[in-house]
Parts: sequence; structure tokens; C-alpha cells
Amino acid sequence: MSAPTDDEAAFVDEVAEFFAREGLPLISGRVLGWLLVCDPPEQSPAQIAEALKVSRSSLSTAVRLLTPGGPVETVRRPGDRNVYLRVAADGWSRMLERRYAQGSAFRRITEHGLRVLQDAPAERRERLAYVNELYRFLESELPALFLRWQETRGKDPAP
Repeated sequence: MSAPTDDEAAFVDEVAEFFAREGLPLISGRVLGWLLVCDPPEQSPAQIAEALKVSRSSLSTAVRLLTPGGPVETVRRPGDRNVYLRVAADGWSRMLERRYAQGSAFRRITEHGLRVLQDAPAERRERLAYVNELYRFLESELPALFLRWQETRGKDPAP
């Protein structure tokens, strides 16, 4: 296993900065960036820590944020006691589907807020009504979008 090239390291940092703006710790973004470009695609925690020059404990914390249900999965090789990490084949779509499913829960919360404010002036309800309308729209449109994505990939749609 070799250290990342300068270009690879720059890419890894770019991924990390992108996800940091989304609220993910930099180290988690760096792990994700590295797993997108590393060779071999499955890396042990020791290999990742060495490549990124980070401690195993900070790596462990970062990985917990990327698994389960995230874009990273753990795998084992026959006859090898080590655990390896890789970007899951469907990790990105799984992560987005989970994220958008949470939108339904937030839409229900906004509906509760609208009931709480049912007798309030329209100007007071306006912000909450906008958010509710947006989440209702996304909830109705995203399933078809994901279905089209799966069809373009030649996969059977999820049940």
C-alpha cells in the first residue's frame, strides 16, 4: 500500500471539505475521499490510518459515522481475521434514500407545527408552511426519481 499522491491527497481533502460543510467531521470526509480512490479498494483500518496519517482511535470514530447505512461498509476476507473497509456498491443511494426518508418524519413534524399555529395569523405560519410544502413535494417526487435511477443502472427497484 502506498501513500496517496499529491493529487490524491488534494482530492481527499476536497471531499473532506465538502462533507464538512454538510456537518460531517473532516476526518470522516477524508476517510470517504480516500476510500473513493485508494488501491486496493478495500483497506484495513491500519492502512487507512497510515495513508491519512491519523490515529486509529480518530479513524474508528470517523468510520462509525460512515457505517451502517452510510456509503462505507465493512468486509472480511476468507481466512483473514482483519476487517476491511470499502465504499459500498449501493452505499450512496442507500445513504440518500435514508436521508430523504427522514424528510417524511420532518414533514409530519411541520404538520404538527401548523396545527399548533392553526389560529395564528398567516404571516406567522408562512415560514412553517413553506417548509411543509417543500418536504411534501420531495416526499411525493423522490420515490419516482430513485426508481428511475435504479432503472438506469439496470437494477430491480427496491420493494
